[in-house]
Amino acid sequence: MSQSDLPGAHEPDADVKQPRKPSLLSVLGPGLITGASDDDPSGIATYSQAGAQFGYQMGWTLLFTWPLMCAIQEISARVGRVTGRGIAGNLKQHYPLPILYLLVAMLLVANVINLGADLGAMAAGLKLVIGGPAMLYVVLFGAVSGLLQIFARYSRYVSVLKWLTLSLFAYVGVALVVHVPWLRVLQGMVLPKIQFNAAYLTVVVALLGTTISPYLFFWQAEEEVEDTKERDGAKPLERAPEQAKAEFTRIRWDTYVGMGLSNLVALFIITTAAATLNAHGQTDIQSSAQAAEALRPIAGPFVFVVFALGIVGTGLLAVPVLAGSAAFAVGETFGWHVGLARKAHKAKAFYGALAAAVAAGVVMNLMPIDPIKALFWSAVINGVVAVPVMAMLMLLATQRKAMGDFVLPPVLKVMGWLATLAMLLAAIGMFATFGQ
Repeated sequence: MSQSDLPGAHEPDADVKQPRKPSLLSVLGPGLITGASDDDPSGIATYSQAGAQFGYQMGWTLLFTWPLMCAIQEISARVGRVTGRGIAGNLKQHYPLPILYLLVAMLLVANVINLGADLGAMAAGLKLVIGGPAMLYVVLFGAVSGLLQIFARYSRYVSVLKWLTLSLFAYVGVALVVHVPWLRVLQGMVLPKIQFNAAYLTVVVALLGTTISPYLFFWQAEEEVEDTKERDGAKPLERAPEQAKAEFTRIRWDTYVGMGLSNLVALFIITTAAATLNAHGQTDIQSSAQAAEALRPIAGPFVFVVFALGIVGTGLLAVPVLAGSAAFAVGETFGWHVGLARKAHKAKAFYGALAAAVAAGVVMNLMPIDPIKALFWSAVINGVVAVPVMAMLMLLATQRKAMGDFVLPPVLKVMGWLATLAMLLAAIGMFATFGQ
């Protein structure tokens, strides 16, 4: 019997306040924000490099990953909505602590590197447009993001994150301004020329790592938990199974739209880089700011400014997701009070971890680490870390002791394991070709 067939599943809880004509922003929530944050400055760097280096031959990865990322993000959301706990909280309850400690440690490493790379890219992007000291911008971006998460009212903060998703359309506009042979784009998506060498497979892993990233799993699960706490009458589905059908439908649409937006924007970035940089022989692009700078003489000042400011906008969305997912994971691991809706003085350890993650990202920009390499390799690290995290998530979501009557239906189970296998094979392929 599926979740939707459970008694009362077709009748949402009468206590849940539902607007008669819900607006798009009220229907779309964790999935939209998660999907949009996926196109962070690190992701922009990866997409730009893929387009510059391999032209239109990388679009297939986005077509391939969309159903896989939809599945794994929907599974993450279901875990949070069913149990009322995030991924770390569920792993702590059902698996040995050493496994949890290892997975959370791997997540923290990937997130801090990603945070440092994103903050550095945002600063570099703003410096390209207005000049000034990049390090000052790193500190300002980190401080603003951290303070908003700690002190802003949760409902207002989520609204800000939703509106920041509009910054992604800057890249749609850029692609529409430059000349793009869309027939070649389509050909590269459905009939790609796949290469089996280290350079190609490393970019593939980076693309997979920036579209299917561990921090996205933790964030969407936790935001479902937060959403349940904030909405009147909403309860974890293990305690209110009658809400299941309506909630699973909402989660599915929210996730599919969010991930679709993410991959559509990524396609436009790859296409822009292919049509401008690759077409003019500029194939060695390793950062989002470098891509923006290279676009100036080729596509003109307007495209350059829009591309550069888009880096800032997407970074403002991604930084809180990266820091927040790290804080949630650590907080649930050690049994702290967690939640962005909590007052700062009632969740000091949680907000302390969040601030520490942002501070570590800022400090990364003071260290002798090549920010260009950090941007790209953060995506590669995410791709490798994702494999064990996804495997444990799938084991968790398919066990009745964790999910009760809401274990994954067959289609999601198959798609989730296929996503895990794809990430594993991509990582193996990358390591197998190193040195060739």
